[in-house]
Amino acid sequence: MSRLGRVTDTGVGRALRARVGGWLRVLRQDLWTARTDPLPPSTWMRWLPHGLVCLAAFGVTVGGTGDMNGNGHLGANLAFLVAAGQGGAMVLGLWRPVPAWWLSMGAFVVGAVAVRGRLGFDPETYTWPWTAAGIIAEMFVLLLLALRVPTRAAIAALAVTALLTYGLEGLRGAERYDTTGVLSLSLFAVVVVVGTALRGRREARAQLVEQTTLTAEERTRRTLLEERSRIARELHDVVAHHMSVISIQAQVAPHLVENPPDELKENLAGIRQNALEALTELRRVLGVLRSEHPGPGEPAGPDGDTAGHAPQPTLDRLDALVENTRAAGREVITEINGERRPLPPGVELSAYRIVQEALSNVLRHAPGARATVRLTYEPDGLEVEVVNGRPTGPAPPSTGAGHGLLGMRERVAMLGGTMTAHPWHWDGFKVTAFLPDIPPADTQATTRSTHTTTDPRGGTP
Repeated sequence: MSRLGRVTDTGVGRALRARVGGWLRVLRQDLWTARTDPLPPSTWMRWLPHGLVCLAAFGVTVGGTGDMNGNGHLGANLAFLVAAGQGGAMVLGLWRPVPAWWLSMGAFVVGAVAVRGRLGFDPETYTWPWTAAGIIAEMFVLLLLALRVPTRAAIAALAVTALLTYGLEGLRGAERYDTTGVLSLSLFAVVVVVGTALRGRREARAQLVEQTTLTAEERTRRTLLEERSRIARELHDVVAHHMSVISIQAQVAPHLVENPPDELKENLAGIRQNALEALTELRRVLGVLRSEHPGPGEPAGPDGDTAGHAPQPTLDRLDALVENTRAAGREVITEINGERRPLPPGVELSAYRIVQEALSNVLRHAPGARATVRLTYEPDGLEVEVVNGRPTGPAPPSTGAGHGLLGMRERVAMLGGTMTAHPWHWDGFKVTAFLPDIPPADTQATTRSTHTTTDPRGGTP
């Protein structure tokens, strides 16, 4: 053999030995462990499976003792010991499946060897090497094992069971008996296949639930980020406008005074410089944020952008928003209480968005329901109330994200107001928000509590 051939053979042999050694180590970790792996209670039947296994274990112990003592001619003590080992393995399998399987195999070997010495002395034949009670016990143990261990471990346990059965029946043998090797191994194989399939199904369902949970969390997080980005864009436009006005006024102010002193010019120049720096920093932090989905009352631009460069809506456009909802076939009543007055741009914008989202929810979740939009101008702010009556039919499936109230809550909390959303009389729904016209300086410290109730029509509107 050439040197290259020897090197190749050595490399292949080393790789093969490494692979076999790794497989044996994995097998030892799977089948040589006493770790606790309790069988969880059934979802619907709770602890009934545990009770059935314990009842079957009692039957195996009593029946196996009588069978091996009467028909197998074993002593009562030895027969009870073997049968108790098989029945105990079934109960132990509820908490420690691998040790339970070893106990079952040990009881099988002891019983088969003990019974073999009694065969041939009686004219009648006896089932061997597996007794009827032993087959039942081993089926339960293998099922409990396959439900909770990896597939490779269940197959390895079945292979060891088959090897021991063949060694006792095929190699050693006995006189005058009814063979149970083929029947028992066939039943054991079916049990392992069923248990492995049930385990795979349970794991697949658990993964599906986990994936669904992660998807819902990701959808909620994405919705929250999108709504915050939308609010940030709107605040950016409002604040940037005022900062621009301050800058221009500071630049023009010296020209409105005849012979302005140098101190005035210097102060106005500082004001203008600070306004420009604040505007630059604001734009750098917030950026230009755009909305992806137009809401009712906001036509999309040619490129699909929702009025990306148009002025932000205020309550002056409330009539157009209501008319669009009426055009969709809904009856909408508008009530304005108190003396109408201009409000800060952020308050008017938030009030408009709250009414917009509430009317969208009426369109989606309350078919045929009448809606009432009520604005109440109070001395310290604006109260927005949108109420819809009882729907005339079932709501169609909604394709939205299902987090409309989340955006309302963010807006109200941003302004330091309060909000409630809850079912109203006769399957209706009511959204009420109070927006102060002078938001507190520290919103985080003075924000009133915001209460949100789940829409009974199917999740958060």
